[in-house]
Amino acid sequence: MRQGSVQCAHPGGMHRMAFVEWGDPTNPNVLLCVHGLTRCGRDFDDLAQALATDYRVVCPDVAGRGQSEWLPDPALYSIPQYAADMMTLVAWLAPQTLHWVGTSMGGLIGMGIAAQPGNPIRKLVLNDVGPVITAASLQRIGQYLGKPPRFDNEAAAEAYVRMVSPGFGPLTDAQWQHLTTHVTHRAADAKVEFRYDPSIAAAYQQAVVASGGLDIELWPLYDMIACPTLLLRGAESDLLTRVTAEAMTQRGPRAQLIEIAGIGHAPALMAAEQIELVRHFLLDAAA
Repeated sequence: MRQGSVQCAHPGGMHRMAFVEWGDPTNPNVLLCVHGLTRCGRDFDDLAQALATDYRVVCPDVAGRGQSEWLPDPALYSIPQYAADMMTLVAWLAPQTLHWVGTSMGGLIGMGIAAQPGNPIRKLVLNDVGPVITAASLQRIGQYLGKPPRFDNEAAAEAYVRMVSPGFGPLTDAQWQHLTTHVTHRAADAKVEFRYDPSIAAAYQQAVVASGGLDIELWPLYDMIACPTLLLRGAESDLLTRVTAEAMTQRGPRAQLIEIAGIGHAPALMAAEQIELVRHFLLDAAA
């Protein structure tokens, strides 16, 4: 694993976006893995290691999360800014072939780019996200976003991560520890706190208010995607309904749908069988 960063532009200045990467840095085939709302690129360590012989796997921390710098204006925490940052990274990587795996918010960013004429994404994996974001899931996420407690120790932080992320599914103790370690750190007063900007909640709440308490629908965006698309859905997901998932197989890129039993929002892509689903789709020349 290697660490790096790129300088990205926002209105009025610049910010640094950090990433980790795996595999041969000269490999022209790049797999970009982009995480969910309050997560970080290290969520994909297992997937990245499994695919590192086939790709240069790059896992960024979206602005305001992980090791990346925070943005000066909460209003900048939006899909257009994130997409622009990712295209800065893609330009720096200069891949011959670009594939994309996006979990939740990372999938929305991927959709936003893949819908653009002339975009570089050749295969797209959407992990439990689509063009309809349910009001129920928006309300659930809003209950904890921007109000993360601080903890006396790592064990308490891990217990909290387990509580707010049951949809990740059955994971080992080591996996839960991994998913906690990389999104938290020790503050100056020795308390454990999360590595994301609480101001992200302001932009999120603005979007929720704008929705009027209804589902957020992005079908026109999805319908513009032309590349082969794999849709993974946690069978118990409250963010991506089965109705929406099935509709995604009939329009736009006509995604290939695979449901994963016993999982909600969203599959952690740490289990061998989940990693194999992604590997098979990305490396299958017929897909």
